[in-house]
Amino acid sequence: MFYPGLHQPADARHFPRACISINRLRGRKKRVDCYDLLIDSGAFTELSTHGHYRHDVREYASELDRLCSEGVIRASAAVAQDYMCEPFILEKTGLTVDEHQKRTVDRYTSLVAYHHGYVPIMPVLQGYSPLDYVRHLEFYDGLLTEGMWTGVGSVCKRNGSPVDIVNVLSAIRAARPDLKLHGFGLKKTALMNPSVRAMLHSADSMAWSYHARINGRSGNDWREAKAFTDQVQNVTAAAETQWQSTFDF
Repeated sequence: MFYPGLHQPADARHFPRACISINRLRGRKKRVDCYDLLIDSGAFTELSTHGHYRHDVREYASELDRLCSEGVIRASAAVAQDYMCEPFILEKTGLTVDEHQKRTVDRYTSLVAYHHGYVPIMPVLQGYSPLDYVRHLEFYDGLLTEGMWTGVGSVCKRNGSPVDIVNVLSAIRAARPDLKLHGFGLKKTALMNPSVRAMLHSADSMAWSYHARINGRSGNDWREAKAFTDQVQNVTAAAETQWQSTFDF
């Protein structure tokens, strides 16, 4: 499943599913007309720009509850407030990978406790080396139930080398093959890689916006997101057709 990341909540009406940051939804009263939303915690913006979350877990939980109970959104999941582990993010926060992993788990457990169950909360695995992610599985200590939809963070800056993403996903799947993995912020290079796609249940991306801007077009035009989404889905459909054909006799 592919969730295009969108700047404007109103643009979600053009898509069967979309990923929208809580920062774009906070305080919104008008309904977001989309059947399947993934609510992002805004982690990248918060940590890369501010070095911390400006809104605590209770506020995030309260806003999710309001958006759902008032019928503003219909969401399949809301992502926990994780802490990415790329070197430039660690430099921004002044913390270690281990501390980021612990804070990620703490924020997840707190969000689950504070919100009223209107939307499932997506836990996130964090790290940088493949072994970091395996260790982070242990930090969750049984909280990741069988077949749970689980995010994989700190991969968006490694799109130029899909093999690095494959190594991370392979390590996680070797330890927990049951988890339904979600890739955050993947660009086309990774999304088009067969090995990456084979190990993911879902992914989101706003790469369409950057690509449009550097080519002199609007990075805020939903039609750019639609064209990008169609490309990703066409490749996935072609791969599924090829896979099924190997079993035709």
